[in-house]
Amino acid sequence: MYSYPISIGKSKRITIIGGINVLGDIDEAIEIGMKFKEACERNKISYVFKASFDKANRTSFYGYRGPGLSKGLEMLREIKNILRVPILTDIHEQYQASEAAEVCDMLQLPAFLARQTDLIQALANTGKPINVKKPQFISPDQIKYIVQKFSEFGCDDVVICERGSMYGYNQQIVDLIGLEIIKEQ
Repeated sequence: MYSYPISIGKSKRITIIGGINVLGDIDEAIEIGMKFKEACERNKISYVFKASFDKANRTSFYGYRGPGLSKGLEMLREIKNILRVPILTDIHEQYQASEAAEVCDMLQLPAFLARQTDLIQALANTGKPINVKKPQFISPDQIKYIVQKFSEFGCDDVVICERGSMYGYNQQIVDLIGLEIIKEQ
């Protein structure tokens, strides 16, 4: 399967990572991805389509998790063939990394799993660029330890997605000064 290059970094123009939270209706996913792609092309912005095949960290037991690994990767392959853009999905378990790497151009480490060394190693071993969702429960200066783990496993192609920090119950704040700290990692 063709792999699309991803151009993200400090000296690069902005890249939009967007799509749908979890795969469900493939036609809807393609429609949303097409709208993102068209908007990014009009504005000369790089675009990466993101969707999850499994949202294993749902709050409710009854929350929709997605189609699962096999069906989800089939859907992502079809979306990639139609949109002709890089594809990103999250990985929750070690065994998923190598299978998803066959379809996806970039892989994502979910926030709640960001300190899991064995999962980091599995992601690093794919050779794909990694998007780390910064956990809300760690400070911007602590992200360096996650980046260092990837580096120790031979992966230096890591992007940090800042999502804010938790202050009290359900109060999430993006610390703009923290963005500078994260950029230094």
